[in-house]
Amino acid sequence: MKVLVIGSGGREHALAWQCAQFEEVKQVFVAPGNAGTALEKKISNIDIDSEDTPKLISFAKEELIDITIVGPEAPLVLGVVDEFKDQGLAIFGPSKQAAQLEGSKVFCKDFLERNKIPTAYYKSFTETKPAINYVKEKGVPIVIKADGLAAGKGVIIANSFKEATDAINDMLEGNRFGDAGSRVVIEEYLEGEEASFIVMVDGNNILPMATSQDHKARDNGDKGPNTGGMGAYSPAPVVSDLVYTNTMEKVIRPTVDAMKNEGMPYTGFLYAGLMIDQNGNVKVLEYNCRFGDPETQPIMMRLQSNLAKLCLMGANGSLDKAVANWDSRSSLGVVMAADGYPYSYQKGEEISLPASSSTSKVFHAGTMLDNYQILSNGGRVLCATSLGKNLKDAQDKAYELVKKVKWDGSYFRTDIGFKGL
Repeated sequence: MKVLVIGSGGREHALAWQCAQFEEVKQVFVAPGNAGTALEKKISNIDIDSEDTPKLISFAKEELIDITIVGPEAPLVLGVVDEFKDQGLAIFGPSKQAAQLEGSKVFCKDFLERNKIPTAYYKSFTETKPAINYVKEKGVPIVIKADGLAAGKGVIIANSFKEATDAINDMLEGNRFGDAGSRVVIEEYLEGEEASFIVMVDGNNILPMATSQDHKARDNGDKGPNTGGMGAYSPAPVVSDLVYTNTMEKVIRPTVDAMKNEGMPYTGFLYAGLMIDQNGNVKVLEYNCRFGDPETQPIMMRLQSNLAKLCLMGANGSLDKAVANWDSRSSLGVVMAADGYPYSYQKGEEISLPASSSTSKVFHAGTMLDNYQILSNGGRVLCATSLGKNLKDAQDKAYELVKKVKWDGSYFRTDIGFKGL
């Protein structure tokens, strides 16, 4: 098999690395990839932007790619899957229409409400005054979301009226997120514990992935600004058998059925960000149309089945015949970010990494190669990921791995996994 992975982050490094572990996968290409994918056996970077669909299609045809796996959300929202399919190329991901579940918060919330899928109460606004009046009426804490894609940073939890009005003004008047923030969703602040529930869907059949939980806040104790994610672990102890059943029966299955009934059958990874209360009830915080980052890294460390094969079955509508086998051990990943992230930070800093083992690996996200030297090239730069006999053991091993990374400009949390422990 020949595989093409679209994207350049830690998620794409983990997806490509997992596919390359299997003998039947001859070659994995990553467009455009990073320093980590450049240094892997059987993996090659190709200098094509993840949003340059015509070039990606030409490459897939020339190289006779068997399956393309889409990592990030932007190409999906732009319609890469539709264009690949029009050319008769196998690709795993949702159509442009179905990707609105992530591409528009308003579309997602309206869809959930229409199909009676549990979620927080909400209202959407394009003007500042009515939005501020709604906050006055509902009170704080309250959640303000930019409608469009904002790279995981378009969600503000406002604990005071001033924070709420600042966020609304920032998005609607200050153009903080560009077009993504020209409309905002204001919704109920939910109490409970968050988890990531990721499944593979082929339009009809559902294959659940291992459960996981990430830490979105920058600082220890889940404090500080929201980021794309500072670490994650799998499995998530909060997803009990009851929570698992509730999620499949009240969230995932109704979503897949409703998408099909509304004429936009869903194919691809479907990621439900859940809020779980003390009684095991679940509500959907958001949908993502791809694997999470950094959840992918610990989940891929545990996946023992060939992901490329599973994605091909997904693209062909035969996930009912698929089985995903999992390592019974726990896995935990610590994101090492550039100091100053998610605001301003340095790039181009030299990094030296320890060798990988069968239980520990540093996945690259924002990195580049310069004459064989690894340099930082983003906000979230690395994810030090380890397997352990239980969550505490995985945590200990991941932080041992972090210590072996030589990079002066790094920032990381020291408590990833505390909720699970």
